[in-house]
This record gives sequence, C-alpha cells and structure tokens, in this order.
Amino acid sequence: MIRRIAFAIGLLFPAAAAPAAADPIDFSRPEPGEEDAGGAATGRHPLTTSVFSHPSANISFERQLDFKVGDGIFRKLWVSAPSSTRSSDGLGPLWNARSCQSCHLKDGRGRVPAPGEAAVSLFLRLSIPPQTDEQRRALAQQEASLVPEPTYGGQLQNFSVQGHLAEGTMDLSYREEPVRLADGTVVSLRHPTYGVSGLNYGPLHPETMLSPRLAPPMIGMGLLELIEERDILAGVDPDDRDGDGITGRANRIWSREFLRPMLGRFGWKAGQPTVAQQVVEAFAGDMGLSTPLFRDPWGDCTAAQARCRAAPHGAHGEGAVEVVPKMFDLVVFYSRHLAVPARRDVAAPEVLAGKRQFHAAGCAACHRPSFVTGSHLDRPELSGQRIWPYTDLLLHDMGEGLADGRPEGLADGREWRTPPLWGLGLTERVNGNSFYLHDGRARSPLEAILWHGGEAQAARDRVVAMSRPEREALLAFLRSL
Repeated sequence: MIRRIAFAIGLLFPAAAAPAAADPIDFSRPEPGEEDAGGAATGRHPLTTSVFSHPSANISFERQLDFKVGDGIFRKLWVSAPSSTRSSDGLGPLWNARSCQSCHLKDGRGRVPAPGEAAVSLFLRLSIPPQTDEQRRALAQQEASLVPEPTYGGQLQNFSVQGHLAEGTMDLSYREEPVRLADGTVVSLRHPTYGVSGLNYGPLHPETMLSPRLAPPMIGMGLLELIEERDILAGVDPDDRDGDGITGRANRIWSREFLRPMLGRFGWKAGQPTVAQQVVEAFAGDMGLSTPLFRDPWGDCTAAQARCRAAPHGAHGEGAVEVVPKMFDLVVFYSRHLAVPARRDVAAPEVLAGKRQFHAAGCAACHRPSFVTGSHLDRPELSGQRIWPYTDLLLHDMGEGLADGRPEGLADGREWRTPPLWGLGLTERVNGNSFYLHDGRARSPLEAILWHGGEAQAARDRVVAMSRPEREALLAFLRSL
C-alpha cells in the first residue's frame, strides 16, 4: 500500500520535466551522456552472458539485497500443488513456463523454438471480437482490452501439471522471400504461418484471433515507467498534422492497481500500464499463479475448464495467494531495477556515421533517442535520469506484413508499440541467438528493418536505397546500442 501511495504522489507531483534531447546536429562526436543509456543507473560490467542481470548502478547497498532476493524468485522453478515446498507450489494447472527466467532468458529476449521443439518463450495470444453489449461496453470504457477466447482464455497453454491435459500445440512454419537491396545484396525474409493443433478442450471459437508474442528483454523497465506521461503524449499525432508520415497513438489500459485506465507502456502493443501489472499478467497467464492483484489460483483457466479450476492450488489459508505480497513486491522491484548496460564505441567514426544514417532515414521519428525520467519517492535510483531508450512508447501502423489482425485495447491489428532499442547490440552475447520483432521472425536487425511498413515504409525504403558502406555504418550504430 505504501508503494502504491508513493506512486500516486509521484503522478500528482512530478518533477519538472527537462526537455528531451533534440535531434543531433553534430555527428562528428557523441552527445553529452549518450554513453550512459540509463543515466546514473547505467550498468558497467564485463560483457558476459549476465550483462543484462545487474542492478541499477546507483542502487544502495541495502536495496541490493532486495534485488538479489527478487532475482532468486525470478529464477526459481514453481511446482504443482500440493507440495512440501509450499512457498513454490501452485504452478498451473495449465502453463507456458515454470519460471520467469524460462521466458526472459538471462533477463533478455526469448527464442523461437526449433522444429519439433515445444515453445516456451514464444506463445500465442487468443481473443475474439466482442459478442455481447456488455463486452462492447467494457472495451469502450477501457475496463477490458480484449475478449478472451471462451474456452482457452487469453493465451494457449501448451504444458500442464500431472493429471491434466495441455490445451494444445502451437504450429509454426516459414516460407522464405528474397529481398534485393539497391547495391545488389539479397536478404531473405521469413514469412511465418501460425496455427493450433491437438486441442484437448474442444474447438476454438470460429472468430478466434491468434497473435504470437516473443518474450522481450527486461532491462530498463523501471526507467520507462517513470517517463512523464505528458512527454510521451507530446509525440501523439493521429492526424499527422506535421506531415512527416508518422502518426503515433497512445494505448490506454485498465490498471488493476489504481482501478482506472492508464497509459500503456509495456508489451508489444503497449498492453500493460505498469511494471507491476506486467508481472501480474505473466504470473497468471504464463505460470497459472495468483498474486495480490490477480487472486484466481487457476490462472488463465476459463469457466469452460471446470476441472482445471477445481484442481489443488498453492494459496494456503483464507484470502491467501500463491505469490505472496512480499515475494510479489520483490519480483517487481527486481524487474524495475535491471540496469541498462553502457553503450559501446559511441565515438567510433563508423558508429557516428551510422547514427547520421539512422536520423537521415527517419528512424528517430518513432525510435525517439532520449527522455528524462520524472521522480518517485520510492525509486530514487531511477528518478531524474537522462535516458536513451530509442522508443516513443507509442503505437504505430507497421503495415500489412507485420499485422496480426488482433486488437488490444486501443491498438488495432496493424499497430505495434515502438520497442526500445537499448541493449540491441548485446542480444547474441546474452541469449546466444538473434530473434527480433514481436514473433522472432527476423534473424538480424537488417531483416527487422526490412519488415517495416505502414508509417515506417519510407524509412525502410531509405535503408534499402543505401550504399553498402552507409548500411554497414547504420548496422554498426545499432550494434553499439
């Protein structure tokens, strides 16, 4: 409760916002503070596989203990109930992962499953168009962001505890399409096709919409949470009044904490308003665990799955939950304070040349380089920091190629939130793979760029038209982030 009050105070009495960094006019040298992507909270550690797993650099010694305990809970494997390990039971009965770390590998991004392998950190969201006046009212009032599939809920669970059947299997296949760049280079893009097989609880609703989601990196979430809402909304331009071809819209999502619609900041469609709610939804949907803000011990099991709802759970005692308040708060604290690593090679000539290309192509119109965070009494490490996330946290039409056809809140089936680019260049080092975009279809940053359409089509086409040295400089800049 104290933390909620502190957050409310931070919203009511925000710090005076400093102006965002203007577009650079001198590409011969780095901008002041550009190396410190997370401001004073920036991590400076050896570039090992654990470089995303360190706390904010300016965190106090006393608060480091909370971070480390939260890390332990983030990594621990949950088990089915009943169990002798009562602090770790309650998994499922239907689930996608047994730990937070299973999806966010080394606090980085997930991976696409190999052929024949069960998916863990890539899963399918499920929903249907509204069927009733009450559903339409809830969506219009922003009390709900979608209508779950009536039998299978909000996402497909492909694992289950003993004695229960998993919901089904995600089917994934690709076809390759070559794309020729202006200098003759040919890049192959993977076109994914998704489906569901082996359904164990009956057919899907005939209007079911599917949307694959890859677990994103965890770094810097607490900093993004403290960006002033007014600074984000300053970029909203739904009618493109400035004529730059970029609109940008805000999503608004019902907050379980504050019982009102709030600006969406997290998730591929900005479908969560706070770090705490992102954690709530992951515990419930991915692992079937109840928390202080989602008290159903059966997770995503629907009313049509009565046996799942009646199964033993790990909420011990009246009013109890499986992830008890102290554990929940520690995981939220951990998630908020994962440090963004310092940038590398910011003064290298090729990186500076690539930065020029990034701006000239128009990438910075959505991937906004810099913000200044507001203040929060309970988060001094994250307050008042000049940060460089390279996102505007807004929704943009990304074209038919990336469309999932599935609305979420105010986001339509072609819109996606601009993902932060900080940490991009360390993806392979941390995760040993390179899967990009919301479903991991892109195997390199260049492939991800070539998938851009809609509002980003002009920027994508400028990249296609680049000479090889210009394009290599751009990619060097992205690797430095």
